[in-house]
Amino acid sequence: MTQQVLIFTDLDGSLLDHFSYSFHEAEPLLALLSELAVPVIPVTSKTRAELAALRIALNNPHPFIVENGAAVFIPDNYFINPPAGSFRVDDYYCYQFSKPREHWVAQLADLQPEFGEEFETFTSMGVTGIKASTGLSELAAQMANQREFSEPVRWLGTDERKQQFVAVLRQQGATVLQGGRFLHITGACNKGKALQWLNQQYADSAPGSTFLTIAAGDSFNDVDMLQVADCAVVIRSPVHEPPQLVHSNLYLSSQTGPAGWVEGISQCLGATDKPAEMSLTEFLRNKLRS
Repeated sequence: MTQQVLIFTDLDGSLLDHFSYSFHEAEPLLALLSELAVPVIPVTSKTRAELAALRIALNNPHPFIVENGAAVFIPDNYFINPPAGSFRVDDYYCYQFSKPREHWVAQLADLQPEFGEEFETFTSMGVTGIKASTGLSELAAQMANQREFSEPVRWLGTDERKQQFVAVLRQQGATVLQGGRFLHITGACNKGKALQWLNQQYADSAPGSTFLTIAAGDSFNDVDMLQVADCAVVIRSPVHEPPQLVHSNLYLSSQTGPAGWVEGISQCLGATDKPAEMSLTEFLRNKLRS
């Protein structure tokens, strides 16, 4: 029985530099993984629209997970059979874990009488407001607003009132994730559930193989994904402390961003066994081909 490697990765602050969004330092390893047909699967808070251009830049033809695990998109003909429960969207099959955005927008509208002056949503802010609060360009703000399964909220009130607001949403069945600037309102989903579901699709498509899952991330919203992977890579951040988790196979990088990503992924692939005279690329090529 052969073993295949699946790499699930957060983007901002992990594969992408926190400040510049560059992945330059990871390009040699990404090229090697592509050569060896090792899937690198983006797992992100970003939207499908935001992933479209980025996947082209990364030369990445693999499935991807959007909006903090709310849905998985699988390119057409990637697996022999479409996964059960998925539906066709453009050139993808989509499996969703969350109700659509409209559900959460309506639920938030119902909270206006009690909390109306204390929050605003992407829907109410519009592209102009998103640009002002994030510094994104017009195009980037438009893509960030093309959400399909969640709704970001900008909280304007006190911390005490925010706790009450979050408690009400959770009582109504929402999952509330705290991001860098916004609360993300979505369904009963997380990056870990999405990883496990997609891992099963790979297993179903290759019954003669076993799979080693590697997950890499730098933030609290990556913890669910990191905990369920066989090997967890926590990438140091230049702006916040690393998330805390308990894992039997955990690596905390010494470097940040894509340099830390290369460091952590290499360690999970067994680079500690690399002979001193052999390059990392040569070692990993030999190891992953064996």
